[in-house]
Amino acid sequence: MTHMLETGGGRGYLRVATEEAFATREQIDGFLRLIREGRADKGMTSLWGFYAQSPSERAMKIMERLVDLDDRRIADMDATGIDVAVLALTSPGGQPFEAEEARGIVTRANDQLAAAVERHPTRYVGLTSIAPQDPEWSAAEIRRGKDELGFKGVMVNSHTQGRYLDEPFFDPIFRALAETGQPLYIHPQSPPDSMIDPLLEAGLDGAIYGFGVETGMHLLRLMTTGIFDRYPDLQIISGHGGEALPYWLFRLNFMHQAGVRSGRYERLKPLKKDLIACMRENMIVTTSGLPWEPAIKLCIEVMGEDRVMYAMDYPYQYVADEVRTHDNLDLPPATLRKLMQTNAERVFGFSAG
Repeated sequence: MTHMLETGGGRGYLRVATEEAFATREQIDGFLRLIREGRADKGMTSLWGFYAQSPSERAMKIMERLVDLDDRRIADMDATGIDVAVLALTSPGGQPFEAEEARGIVTRANDQLAAAVERHPTRYVGLTSIAPQDPEWSAAEIRRGKDELGFKGVMVNSHTQGRYLDEPFFDPIFRALAETGQPLYIHPQSPPDSMIDPLLEAGLDGAIYGFGVETGMHLLRLMTTGIFDRYPDLQIISGHGGEALPYWLFRLNFMHQAGVRSGRYERLKPLKKDLIACMRENMIVTTSGLPWEPAIKLCIEVMGEDRVMYAMDYPYQYVADEVRTHDNLDLPPATLRKLMQTNAERVFGFSAG
């Protein structure tokens, strides 16, 4: 299939988009049922409730694109010159459901994604979705995703009903990641009820602001509780420019060390390497939703050119001009090729072309 916009050899790189969402009808129907039954948290009610009432034209287009894993999605990739999409189940995945229902929804979604990758092997790469409510089952699904489905990493949508992955309860997930050598992508969802109210009151609970601050906090919880001391080879990916952590990194590191020295915060413990080293050795960030040259250059300068990857954030931010922003970045050709193609190939362990 010919691209409408030149890529490949013509530009010296392929475009690999690394945070691209899909949904299943079962998953979305489950979200709407939780809302109707009053069992959804405030964030899900805010974000998904409009689908149950009078969705806008934009919302309907997003829904149509989410559930399509064939002609519509491939046509959209061609129209913007995206060669390969790294796909994962849309946020919040199966995490709002009770464990038994979540296991079924996630299993069938992973199988559906694997079938799509088999139909379009040169265009899609899959990430395993899990149900952290059941860590042992999730560990088994991580292994199945790699060994049977051919997936190249794992996706989790930040907190699970207000619980964070730094709890020892979730350690089987990290053991499975370490044993299989796969990266973990931590994608946002709305803040839990325990922190959402001031954001909700101002209309800031979703992608405008709430996603970033909640997920950035989650990433920091993992780092400051020593996840990379316990699993020194673990690689964690975050989108949206690293949820602002690269911009704040000097202050985060300085104040974390000051807090450890003071003994004021009982949970802050000395780490084998500081937060700057954690970010530069164990974290990878993507440009999803942030096609802005100053921010991308900052991420590359702070993290290093091997630790930033392109992403479109399809279908939520499907704008062709954002692809062009990346193509036109004032970067050396070798750095741009890493950003658009080869970092993703290395992190996820595949070949785009």
